[in-house]
Amino acid sequence: MFIQTEATPNPATLKFLPGRDVLVGEPRDFRTAESAVPSPLAAALFEVPGVEAVFLGSDFISVTKDEADWSHIKPAILGVIMEHFLSGRPVIGVGTAAPEATEEFFEPEDSETVEVIKELLSTRVRPAVAMDGGDITFKGFKSGTVYLHMQGACSGCPSSTATLKSGIENLLRHFVPGVESVQQI
Repeated sequence: MFIQTEATPNPATLKFLPGRDVLVGEPRDFRTAESAVPSPLAAALFEVPGVEAVFLGSDFISVTKDEADWSHIKPAILGVIMEHFLSGRPVIGVGTAAPEATEEFFEPEDSETVEVIKELLSTRVRPAVAMDGGDITFKGFKSGTVYLHMQGACSGCPSSTATLKSGIENLLRHFVPGVESVQQI
């Protein structure tokens, strides 16, 4: 098994590509070892000293480290990923439900605008953000402001503010009348 790695815009996060599907359905973001219990893969990655967060995407795994040096922890991470996929164990434990989505907030009269926003996020933004090892989800729309949640490599990334403001905000303002700004939650 050959696992590729890619740098992300976040220097504390590396993207690991095992060359096979990782997770079917919505991505999962694990910020603590305790939250990773439903995922044997994420739980094993948290056992590597220096691992601070794990994000599972459709065909990639993003790992965020603390102050540890990549040259010291990358071989251990590669070993955990390889061992997991060769074992045949599930990425998410059988019978483990995905976490319930948090409530979205917007006024009923804004439902058409929200649908357009979600469609643009789904077709134009999420694929690009996934290429950088992360994900972005819609949380709300109020008074012209779109509220988004960034996960994986995007969470805590130094360039995430620029991505939000110059990228996503400009896109949404161009295509969606009534959108004035974008805020991260």
